[in-house]
Amino acid sequence: MIDLYALTSPNVQKIFIMLEECGLPYKMNPVDVWKGEQYNPEFLKINPNAKIPAIVDHDGPGGKPYTVFESGAILLYLAEKTGKFMPTDTAKKYDVMQWLMIQLTGVGPMFGQWTHFKLFAPAGNDYAMGRYTSEAKRLYDVLEQRLADSPYLGGAEYSIADIATFPWTRNHDAQGVKWEHNPNLARWFNAIAARPAVKKALEIVGSIKSNRETATDDQKDRFFNRGRYARV
Repeated sequence: MIDLYALTSPNVQKIFIMLEECGLPYKMNPVDVWKGEQYNPEFLKINPNAKIPAIVDHDGPGGKPYTVFESGAILLYLAEKTGKFMPTDTAKKYDVMQWLMIQLTGVGPMFGQWTHFKLFAPAGNDYAMGRYTSEAKRLYDVLEQRLADSPYLGGAEYSIADIATFPWTRNHDAQGVKWEHNPNLARWFNAIAARPAVKKALEIVGSIKSNRETATDDQKDRFFNRGRYARV
């Protein structure tokens, strides 16, 4: 059994998808980051970085409980545990790894900053909004070009590179990226969205309630480490 500590963000969606794809038994433990639950002492023992997702695999290495945090590390751990969604051939493996890293170091951070400045930043951030909009669209172009040459991001087969990236592209319309102008992304996105495990995972995510819409200004400040919570 795996304990999954999560809520609804794209990084969390990756892990729901991976667990459903692998058919692993798991229990979801909600951590409402808008309420500051990630700072509870019990959770900090699981992830000292106070972020979700995190897992505790009660059948970890040597049959002992093992904790993994950071979504990319969790995907790699589960791929190795199950032998799924990661090739064993060295070249094919590193094709997947490279595109996984593009998500972890590019797509996630840039799309995340776009979301922050679009939805949560005070007025007067035109430069930041322009910067992250441009970079998000550049990364969509990179993905579109890759998918013109390959069925999936990591190569011929569906992999953790696709599982990692798919949730971050679900808001493409809001980001000003239209699938009619990106046929390869559209093909890839629709193929993944149609997978039964992905449908199941997103159904679960859609049923999770959080405090986001009712979070107080102080709770938002704590979440974003700003205001009286800023490190200066």
